[in-house]
Order: sequence, then structure tokens, then C-alpha cells
Amino acid sequence: MVIINENPLQVMIADAIKAFPDECCGFLFGKEDAAGNRIIESVLPVINSKEGDKRRRFYIAPKDYVKAELYAVEKGCLLLGVYHSHPDHPAIPSEHDRVAAQPFFSYVILSIVNQQYADIKSWQLNNDSQFEEEIIQLNKIEIWQP
Repeated sequence: MVIINENPLQVMIADAIKAFPDECCGFLFGKEDAAGNRIIESVLPVINSKEGDKRRRFYIAPKDYVKAELYAVEKGCLLLGVYHSHPDHPAIPSEHDRVAAQPFFSYVILSIVNQQYADIKSWQLNNDSQFEEEIIQLNKIEIWQP
């Protein structure tokens, strides 16, 4: 299961809406609990470095992967995966997404339709290098105020 806390969710949605009609992208950070659940505590948006048309593709530059690894070490968390948006398209990975994917990572896809958040799904490669959908739990963080 992928548990996404409220702040990272809001950052991803804002990034996806801002990038529309292009795809946005970024990294997922957090921890894994004893049951193997991935808890997304923060995200790091990066520039879609794809040359040319960015409406149906994203590319994360190698220097951004290095920055993400350093961020994880600095913050004492795990780099758990990548997020990106699908403008005016379902939150289902493309064949291009599958071929570019790495084992272990969760791949969160946000569907943005008419510049509004529509859906979110998470995917991970199985042993046959095919995507399997991961269950997502969206956590609203309650802040106590007197």
C-alpha cells in the first residue's frame, strides 16, 4: 500500500495543474513501515527535461536523480519513487512509462482533466517487468487548534 500524506498530495496536484497541458514530474520520499507500506511524507518537483513536446512524455535528467538521492540522505528518508501527470488522460501508465520504469520504485500518476485534478493511481513493476496497481490511501493530516 502507498500512503500519501496531505501535504505531498497537494504539492503534486499543484505541480500537475501548473504544468498543464504538459506533464509534470518529481520524486517521492518517505519511509516503509513494518508491514511494507510506503508512506509518502514529502515530494520534490523537478523540471520535465523532455525536449520537444511534453504533453505526453516526461524525462527526469540524471542530475535530478543525483539531487534526489542527496535529498534523501540529508533528510534521513527513502527515495520511494517518481510521480508524474497525465494531462487529459487516465492515471494509467503507458508502454513508454513501463519501459522507463525501475524496479522497487512506486510510480504515482495524477490524471489532470481540463486543468483540474481528476484521479491518482500508483504502480510498481512486478517480477515480469509489468506494472501492477498499488493500493493508495490518502491521509488528511488533522491539525489541532485550540
